[in-house]
Amino acid sequence: MTGGKKLRTVGVIPARYDSTRLPGKLLSNIGGRPLIRYTYESAAKSKLIDELIVAADDERIIKAVEKFGGNAVMTAPDHASGSERIAELIEKMDCDIVVNIQGDEPTISAESIDQVAEMLANDPRADIGTLAFEEEARDDLDNTNVVKVVLDKNGYALYFSRAMIPHTKTGAPHQAATYYHHVGIYSYRREVLLKLSRLPQSPLEKAEELEQLKALENGYRIKVGITRYRTVDVNTYEDLKRIREIL
Repeated sequence: MTGGKKLRTVGVIPARYDSTRLPGKLLSNIGGRPLIRYTYESAAKSKLIDELIVAADDERIIKAVEKFGGNAVMTAPDHASGSERIAELIEKMDCDIVVNIQGDEPTISAESIDQVAEMLANDPRADIGTLAFEEEARDDLDNTNVVKVVLDKNGYALYFSRAMIPHTKTGAPHQAATYYHHVGIYSYRREVLLKLSRLPQSPLEKAEELEQLKALENGYRIKVGITRYRTVDVNTYEDLKRIREIL
């Protein structure tokens, strides 16, 4: 809420068929259902999302989503990132906040989606919202597929990295530091997302292959909410095996 006005919030799941490590992963069969269906149905339980859309680049995804009763729209196949795909979709839409929901995180909770959307409604200084949880597993701290984030004292992101941050001289976690595992969900103010989508890739974004670094390099403020909900994203065949066991 801002000044008594409810902010119209749109949830978008960017869905790219090709994946370098796991092609067609969003349509992977899990218990007789495509992976993306789990994400969509979790997001549909959100109390703050006014409209939920899958932004796809392939007719196979469109058909799979429509088959289970979901809402899917075709977007251009050549977008460099999920946020660019979403920007194409919302450019002609009337909304205030856009929530980018990763299609390969089928365990995402509706509570997490509401939390990240509400962060922008409650903090006018924040341009983007995202989530993280405290990470204690050493294997995940060393895993470059797990993105880590460090925060300032007000909960804004200082940096995101595939490396363990903060890092010590010995390479071992420091007992005085809290390590945060970034959750791949974002809320954007509509105009911020549209501006970001028009900017070229930044040096840090290219180096770490993390598009949120472009926002930091261009002076946008990312508020990070701490969540108790842990998610499992699917990037490899090992991840897919793990998520099948969970679901």
